[in-house]
Amino acid sequence: MMRMGWGDLGAFGEPSKETPNLDQMAAEGMLFPNFYTANPLCSPSRAALLTGRLPIRNGFYTTNAHARNAYAPQEIVGGIPDSELLLPELLKKAGYVNKIIGKWHLGHRPQFHPLKHGFDEWFGSPNCHFGPYNNKDFPNLPVYRDQEMIGRYYEDFKIDLKTGEANLTQIYLKEALDFINRQQASQQPFFLYWAIDATHAPVYASKDFLGTSQRGLYGDAVREIDDSIGKILKHLQKLGISKNTFVFFTSDNGAALISAPKQGGSNGPFLCGKQTTFEGGMREPAIAWWPGYIPAGQVSHQLGSVMDLFTTSLSLAGLQLPNDRQIDGVDLLPAVLQGKLIDRPIFYYRGNEMMAVRVGLYKAHYWTWSNSWEEYSKGIDFCPGQNISGVTTHTQEEHTLLPLLFHLGRDPGEKYPVRTHKSAYFKQIKKKNPRNHQGLNYTHCGTRKEGRNLPEKLRGERT
Repeated sequence: MMRMGWGDLGAFGEPSKETPNLDQMAAEGMLFPNFYTANPLCSPSRAALLTGRLPIRNGFYTTNAHARNAYAPQEIVGGIPDSELLLPELLKKAGYVNKIIGKWHLGHRPQFHPLKHGFDEWFGSPNCHFGPYNNKDFPNLPVYRDQEMIGRYYEDFKIDLKTGEANLTQIYLKEALDFINRQQASQQPFFLYWAIDATHAPVYASKDFLGTSQRGLYGDAVREIDDSIGKILKHLQKLGISKNTFVFFTSDNGAALISAPKQGGSNGPFLCGKQTTFEGGMREPAIAWWPGYIPAGQVSHQLGSVMDLFTTSLSLAGLQLPNDRQIDGVDLLPAVLQGKLIDRPIFYYRGNEMMAVRVGLYKAHYWTWSNSWEEYSKGIDFCPGQNISGVTTHTQEEHTLLPLLFHLGRDPGEKYPVRTHKSAYFKQIKKKNPRNHQGLNYTHCGTRKEGRNLPEKLRGERT
């Protein structure tokens, strides 16, 4: 899991076709072109993946300013609450050994570290490789092996900002292969969360990949990630455990167009990028791979979310969902194994505000906002080259009285708002999801109720 855009993979149409291993993974498994993160920023989306809950429930959202994104740089002292149940904590009940490799980003203080929340092993950093800082107030970020700090980015783990050279992805790959070897030898079921960060600015790649992409340094990083994933999948096959291993590839948010063109990826046909609740910020590349169980060459139009990986993983392990809290992820196994489509909406949150919702092929915006005029005037642009009047607004524009509606089948780029009777339907959804977010649940949109709450005309248009 890393920051990567929907359009960065050849399987999703990237023209240079530089991801042969991920493309092969898709050819051997199932592609999800309608898969979403839970938030357009790193920390809340990772919290959502590991808890199966929207950031507004698991604590990773802001209340200090309307619709501001939650963020966890190294000076923020908070982290994932003890009250949350993370996926590895629950998998332990079925005898799983759990490891995270790479970026954690759910709190850098010791009480928030992965080993306090269900992981047995950790190699990586609490945050992304910001920096270098090189001062006592903001020192370079630490790298941990389990509970022990073994060095710092830019010092013990070099990243050359001039050339982009760093060997971190190769280190993370070796850690993954070694972990898989040990678990196979001991016949232990395992959960590996491989959360590398090479495509997060400042972008990096190892020497063998530098200068090999048509897309520059960002493409070099993507090529190395692709090569590493290919080696992990081949290793599972070599060990004879691929039929016992469910693998899912996705990202935590869309490509950061603020880093474009040199260090920003591609969100394909979608509008804007990371930080926004337009499709480019939240729709992610996603591939499921499980030889012998997932038929090869499948494309599922299931609406999916990173939160579903929590629920699906527990289902695979034969474990029940926690019954003392609202879980927002759904079990994707019927979609993955039987080709069924599960009726559910997608909620687009930014900070403390539900900005939009998708039901079927329709997406309704209750608020539009890219970023402030103040930021924009300083050159901060989350939608470079994509100004759409009345849509990519630099003031927070409210549309709750008449939602701004798009048909994503005909208009995936959110360029042409439609005004129909369905706007009134989405207005009712918003009314049933008030600021008291604890009352928010999917039955308002028909989820888990087979669409019974949807008007007949809208129900017939669902995919």
